[in-house]
Amino acid sequence: MQMNGSSSSFGPGGLDLAQSFFKPIQNGAPPSTTKRHTKISVVGVGNVGMAIAQTILTQNLADELALVDAKPDMLRGEMLDLQHAAAFLPRTKISASADYSVTVGSDLCIVTAGARQKPGESRLNLLQRNVALLSDIIPPLAKHSPDSILLIVSNPVDLLTYVSWKLSGFPSNRVIGSGTNLDSSRFRFLIADHLNVNAQDVQAYIVGEHGDTSVALWSTISIGGVPVLSFLEKQQIAYEKQTLENIHKEVIDSACEVINLKGYTSWAIGYSVANLARSLLRDQRKIHPVSVFAKGFYGIDGGDVFLSLPAHLGRGGVLGVTNIHLTDEEVEKLRKSAETILEVQNQLGF
Repeated sequence: MQMNGSSSSFGPGGLDLAQSFFKPIQNGAPPSTTKRHTKISVVGVGNVGMAIAQTILTQNLADELALVDAKPDMLRGEMLDLQHAAAFLPRTKISASADYSVTVGSDLCIVTAGARQKPGESRLNLLQRNVALLSDIIPPLAKHSPDSILLIVSNPVDLLTYVSWKLSGFPSNRVIGSGTNLDSSRFRFLIADHLNVNAQDVQAYIVGEHGDTSVALWSTISIGGVPVLSFLEKQQIAYEKQTLENIHKEVIDSACEVINLKGYTSWAIGYSVANLARSLLRDQRKIHPVSVFAKGFYGIDGGDVFLSLPAHLGRGGVLGVTNIHLTDEEVEKLRKSAETILEVQNQLGF
């Protein structure tokens, strides 16, 4: 079942009002075939998927938006709800279907679908259910849009990005996980809040696993281009390492706090993923801490693994990984983060 956007065909016989309503000018040429038509597909129309879709629409990032979900009634409802806002939004064709053919020709496929943990269920069993779910999602996406970029948002994002890479057969630069892009935003907010500055003037990265073993790169933090820790040392201003660790812990606990308070996270991840979509599809060449194929970087060599590193993103996907100088302690923590992911990954036998 496919649910398309509005049509210009009305009345008996499907009269095409577009052709009747508009008269072409004389000596005109047909529309240019070189103008790029941008299409984004979002799989999963839960709270996260719809926050992403809504942000993509308001930021005018696509000419066409396709929604996919296994629940047809909710899917149609969400599609109609977005379509009814057409008078307030940039023009975007919105379609929806439980059939993946609706995603054909996508430039970017965003996957948010995922199983929820049952009471008493182990993390590994939940992961195995999500792997089974992706086995039904990724192959048809790859089939209908073989040149697209896959952006995985479902958790645990690093492991599921690896699984999606294996299932799709895509080159590693075209499979990306949302990773610690949002963690880094939370990190920047907390630092900015401590120093009473705008978060956009803070450059700070969380890397590694999107989870408990993530690594805060304190050595690279700068405010308005000024390296923070170096500045404090030169000015002989004392700071406690525990204060820094407390800020990092607050980042790790942030999602759980939001979920405990409102039941789910949505808006921040919506903005985060739309931010990634802009960098990718508009070839912005921005640096984002996202989950990428990390083997060979910073001594990570225990196996094929995806985790977050500061990546250079553009129309081709991951254009490269930024060669940031890390301290020995940061490198060691990053390697341990990779080992943690690989340990679970090996249990999957995938």
